[in-house]
Amino acid sequence: MKKFAYIGCLGFIGVITTEFGVIGILPQIAKHYDITIDIAGYLLGAFALIIALTGPFMTLLMSGYDKRKMMLIAISLFVFTGLVSSFSPPFWLLMLVRILPAFLQPVYIATALSVAVSKADKKQENELMGIVFSGVAIAMVTTVPLATYLSSIWSWEVSFMIQTLVSIIAWLGIYVVLPPMPIKEKKTYGSQLQILKKNTFLVSTAMNFFMITAWFSTYSYFADYLNKAKNMDNTTMSTMLLLFGIVGIIAMRIAGKMLNNSIPKTTAFFLSGTIIIPILLYIAGTNLWANIGVIALWGFLYAPSFLNASSYMISSASGNLEFANSLATSFGNLGVFLGTTLGGWVIVAHGVSYTPIISIVFGSLALLMMLLRHFLEKRTTPIHEASGKTKEICC
Repeated sequence: MKKFAYIGCLGFIGVITTEFGVIGILPQIAKHYDITIDIAGYLLGAFALIIALTGPFMTLLMSGYDKRKMMLIAISLFVFTGLVSSFSPPFWLLMLVRILPAFLQPVYIATALSVAVSKADKKQENELMGIVFSGVAIAMVTTVPLATYLSSIWSWEVSFMIQTLVSIIAWLGIYVVLPPMPIKEKKTYGSQLQILKKNTFLVSTAMNFFMITAWFSTYSYFADYLNKAKNMDNTTMSTMLLLFGIVGIIAMRIAGKMLNNSIPKTTAFFLSGTIIIPILLYIAGTNLWANIGVIALWGFLYAPSFLNASSYMISSASGNLEFANSLATSFGNLGVFLGTTLGGWVIVAHGVSYTPIISIVFGSLALLMMLLRHFLEKRTTPIHEASGKTKEICC
C-alpha cells in the first residue's frame, strides 16, 4: 500500500531533518561554542558513528516487536533531542542528546521500508522504497534549507526548533495512520545472519561504505564549502540547498523507476557523480551560474544514494530485507562518519576547497567494488540437475 510508504516517508523527513539539519548551521555552532569547524562536524559524525556501530544489533534485537510501536518510540527520541538542543546546552550535552536517537534510527528506517513493501508485489518494491527514501530529498528541499535560512535570520537554535516540530508531525502521522503491526513469526537471529556469508553481499556493503564516504566528504560541509570556496553568502547558500533538494526529489522518483529495470546500472549511473561533480566544481570556479548548474546536477546524482545503496545490497541478500537494510544504514552512516571526519581534517590542513578530492578517491573505490561484484557473479556457475532444477555455486 502506497499509504504506508508515504507515512514512512513522513517519518524519514523527521529523521533526516534531525540528522542533517546541522549541516547548514555548523559554522554558526562553531562560532557560538568557539570551536573549529571540524570539531563542530562531530555533531554529524558522532551521530553517524553510533548508527554504524549499533544499527544491525539494534535491528536484530527489536525485530520481534510491534513495528508501529518501534517507529513511534524511535521518532519520540528525535523529538526529545530537538527539544533539548534548541536550548543551546553546553557542547558536551548537545553532543550527548544528538547521539541518543542514533541508536534507533536504523530500526526506524528498516521497519519503515519493511512496512512499505509488506503488501506490495515484487515489481513495486523498489518504487515503494523510493517513496520512503524520497523523505531524504523532501527534507533537503523543505525543512533543512528552511531551518538554515531562519537560523541565518535569528539564531542557530531555531534550526533545532524546526527539527522538533517536524518530528512531532511525523509522530502524529504514524500514530494516526498506521495500524498495530505485531510480529506473527519472528525470524531467528541465525537465519538473518546467513547473508554475512555471501561474498557478493559483503562486496555490496563495501560499495555502500565507499560511496557514502565519497559523497559526505564534501556534502557534510556544504555550507562552509559554498561560503569559502564559492564566495556565497548565507541567503544564496540557503537558496542552493533549496535547489539541491528540489532536484533531489525529482531524482528520487526517477531512480525508483530506473531501479525496477536495472539495479546495477542505476547505481553505477548515480555513483558516477562522486567523480564527475568534484571535477565540475573545480571547473566552475566562483562563477555563480556555472555553480548553480553544478549544484543542481549534484543534487540529482546525490539524492538517491541511500536508496541505491539499499537496493544494491538487498539484491544480494536473499530476502532478509530488514537486516540487510539495517546493514545498509549502518555502513552508510559509517561512510558519513568517515567522510565527515576526513573532510574536517582536510579543511583544517589545507582548506575546504580540497574536500572534493576525497570524493574522487572513494567514488573510484566504490566503482571498483561494483566491478568486483560483477566479476563474482560472472563466476557463478549454473548446474542443471536431472530433475530440471537449477542450482548455483558461487565462489
